[in-house]
Amino acid sequence: MTITDSTARLEAFSDGVFAIAATLLILDVRVEGHHLANELRTIWPSYAAYAVSFITIGVMWVNHHTVFDQIARCDRRFLMINVFLLMFIAFVPFPTRLIADHLRDDQLRAAALAYGVTLTLTAVFYNLLWFYAAQGRRLLRADADDAVVRGISRSYRPGPWIYLAATLAAIVSPVASVILFAAITVFYVIDSAVFARGSS
Repeated sequence: MTITDSTARLEAFSDGVFAIAATLLILDVRVEGHHLANELRTIWPSYAAYAVSFITIGVMWVNHHTVFDQIARCDRRFLMINVFLLMFIAFVPFPTRLIADHLRDDQLRAAALAYGVTLTLTAVFYNLLWFYAAQGRRLLRADADDAVVRGISRSYRPGPWIYLAATLAAIVSPVASVILFAAITVFYVIDSAVFARGSS
């Protein structure tokens, strides 16, 4: 399997996908009524969905950056795992729109399940990306700090299970599921800040 020492093109492409996904979120925040002041108040679900998903994508970008700080080289398999990861990240604006459109009606369960499945699969591919690179230090820098490597691994392992639990909660209570997604976002913002402080 061909291995290249440069990850610059991969990181540039990934950053572009993150930027597009984050930008697409705002395109779904729009007003359509004739009474602007009233419409701006009533579309609060769009604001909430935008904020949670933008921060979620931002945390994903920070995590991606953290991973690549430890990566020295890549191979074809690593590249393909990254492609699938980016595919799910780019898809996030779609279920975000579903949440915003159906937050106050009886279709919220389907919207929350779509959102949750997307984020669960994203977390799965984050794990695949990291643990493929880190196993046996396959693609890591020679000077990668063991404490940082262990910290990233510890932080990533519960991700798919946390998102899966929040997704399954939608079967019982879609509103609770949406609240859990927002809480998970807050948790990962705090976790990222604490981890960054601890590893600096």
